[in-house]
Amino acid sequence: MIAELKNYINKLIDQEIIPGAEIAVITPNQVKQAVYGDLQVYPERKPHPKRGLYDVASLTKVIATTPVILQLIEKKQLKLTDRVSKYLPQWRDSRLTVRHLLTHTSDVVGYIPNRNQLAATELKQALLGLSSGNQLGKQVRYQDINFLMLGWIAEQITGENIHQLATDRVIRPLQLPDATFEPQFSTLTVVPTAVDEKRGLIEGVVHDPKTFILGEHSGAAGLFASLEDLIKVSQWLLNWNNKEMVLSNQMKLQLFRDQTPQHTNDRSFGWDLRHHEDGHEYLVHTGFTGPVLILDRHRQVALAFLTNRVNMHETTAIYQQKREKLIQIFANKKDA
Repeated sequence: MIAELKNYINKLIDQEIIPGAEIAVITPNQVKQAVYGDLQVYPERKPHPKRGLYDVASLTKVIATTPVILQLIEKKQLKLTDRVSKYLPQWRDSRLTVRHLLTHTSDVVGYIPNRNQLAATELKQALLGLSSGNQLGKQVRYQDINFLMLGWIAEQITGENIHQLATDRVIRPLQLPDATFEPQFSTLTVVPTAVDEKRGLIEGVVHDPKTFILGEHSGAAGLFASLEDLIKVSQWLLNWNNKEMVLSNQMKLQLFRDQTPQHTNDRSFGWDLRHHEDGHEYLVHTGFTGPVLILDRHRQVALAFLTNRVNMHETTAIYQQKREKLIQIFANKKDA
């Protein structure tokens, strides 16, 4: 394990930024794994198991929903240029396309009062009543609604809910050992997230409030996964298995390209596209509950990081700063 990375994670635990973590550094020839700290601190401290099942929050977008959408595109059931209103007629802004959603360039504006108190049908109706602003296609603005709509588009095309689609078309073909949208049936220890005033300890159900309401119709969150799952996803996306599973190798290569409308905003299909000083690209995605996944095709290395930071604090800005440093420690190392 990279010594600097190990020391930094222990520092985050000592500073009470996170209760604990699981981490894997993945290369074609080996996988280095480690477990640090505790499973949870609140409402009581518990030691970390060797293998936990985590609410991976927005990693759902790139592990589950993005592959489903790209598969529909490869099968010519959907186009990047298709208007969202073609599939979701309640969405009245005819400018918005599938590409905008995949690259977070939709610039959706508007406010929904009491959003987290709405029923599922009311929430969906309210979201589809919003519109895009004047930065449509010009600016990246990360928003869950993009992947909620992508999930609904996939449902319209196939007649199945997005969680079932991801299970049948991604999780099972890749033989992910633990990934599930139904953590209550898992044999692993499910890592709890926060202690909520209304919901109590959130354990075995999704943390994200919109997905908690929308259930199986949310393409933005809802997936629970283990470190082993993230390792297999990394190996698949870095093309270390020559078999073309789920997506073609050519489509996977397209993930390492700027896919924004003007190809100037460093965003791929779902993923944050970043650049090393020498110019080559690598992919990053994070989740609200704490996880990080980094894929570096040029260096042929990946980092999977799972933690339950919301069990300790809701200080999102502080954690984002600390997490960014962790990303940079890994991205700038020459060795794995």
